[in-house]
Amino acid sequence: MFKSLAERFSFRRTSSVAIESNTRTLSEHTARLSVEDNYVTAEDNTSGAGSLKKQDSILEPTSISSSGGTTSGHDTGSGYGAGLHRVARKSYDSKSLPIRTDGSLDYDALYEDESDNDLSMESHGSVVTHLLSQVKIGMDLTKVVLPTFILERRSLLEMYADYFAHPDLFLRIADMNDTRERMIQVVRWYLSAYHAGRKSSVAKKPYNPILGEIFQCHWDTPELPTGDEASNVEVQDGPVPWCRRDQLTFIAEQVSHHPPISAFYAEHYNKKISFSAHVWTKSKFLGLSIGVHNIGQGTVTLCDLNEEYVVTFPNGYGRSILTIPWIELGGTVTITCPQSGYRADIDFLTKPFYGGKKNRIQGEIYGPNDKKSFLSISGEWSGLMEYKFNDGSKPSKFETFVDVNSIPIFKKKVRPVGEQQEHESRKVWREVTAGLK
Repeated sequence: MFKSLAERFSFRRTSSVAIESNTRTLSEHTARLSVEDNYVTAEDNTSGAGSLKKQDSILEPTSISSSGGTTSGHDTGSGYGAGLHRVARKSYDSKSLPIRTDGSLDYDALYEDESDNDLSMESHGSVVTHLLSQVKIGMDLTKVVLPTFILERRSLLEMYADYFAHPDLFLRIADMNDTRERMIQVVRWYLSAYHAGRKSSVAKKPYNPILGEIFQCHWDTPELPTGDEASNVEVQDGPVPWCRRDQLTFIAEQVSHHPPISAFYAEHYNKKISFSAHVWTKSKFLGLSIGVHNIGQGTVTLCDLNEEYVVTFPNGYGRSILTIPWIELGGTVTITCPQSGYRADIDFLTKPFYGGKKNRIQGEIYGPNDKKSFLSISGEWSGLMEYKFNDGSKPSKFETFVDVNSIPIFKKKVRPVGEQQEHESRKVWREVTAGLK
């Protein structure tokens, strides 16, 4: 019965086909990677998975190969990273990189390390000058090169998984018995989904996924009853075939290169709930900031109830790019349920030039055909959000809607890099991630 839910999203079913059709192209691109390249482009990854800055490279310009001879630091080898593995074994710095007992680099520990040093553009003055010389206000950033030191050590596809940092709030949507309560819970989960995406106080840019790249993970929610042990078998035709029915599974894929479009899908078999979305990221230079417009939508589907909740996404802004850059969200998003008629309007308020607070939100939830909201929400998407009822059904005073800093973040589970296929995010970017570290 639940299989039909997964079949609705062709990007998941055809991912293997997409990978095969791009195998030659990807191998050609990655074979040309050079550790002497200084920059990676902001949007365009036609040159492959990025490049390492020479002075930050994990390789020496000339290293001793395993055969005893000398080899160039940018030896391409056969396939992505083959040359890097062969010459880099003895050049890893164990003080800054996690090393296994056999001397090899522990890529899994490298990705799980979320420590990040604050950066100041003031120490990279010449790079900033070079960057600003390329752009004009309103210009699309597709062809603009960015310095590697502003990159975050993970793919954009992995970043989308942070929408489920609180999977319990998402799964409780399916447990609500009343249509109105389900709408409120959808809004609660949605507003809690943005704070976990920021791993550092400094705004950094994740890698642009290459065409056909995918990211897979899952979450365990042991405190939520999701079926007995006998029924919790693997869902082999699911998005993550090694996961069980009582786990929330997630897959994301880069489905278009020009324009850059990502698609992602999550489902919980036992709860009969899923979320599917597509996002086209379009960036522009705004003077002292960078704006990223997220074009697309997502849909929460409750299979047993035949209900869908369609959500849109806010825009992102990188502010203060000449000093210490930081991220804020802006714009109006909507959440609508066509079947029940409930809807919500949520404003992500940008910080005023003088005074004011960061990360403010203001939201209203409306009943079917109502012009006046029955519930108002205000607060900060990075902290405490409060709500009150406007229809007299409950006391009209502000109470806690959700405080994202007082609820646990559930850590996603990802297969070890050594077990991943070549087109999975962490394996695609493993050497770039090591170089940035």
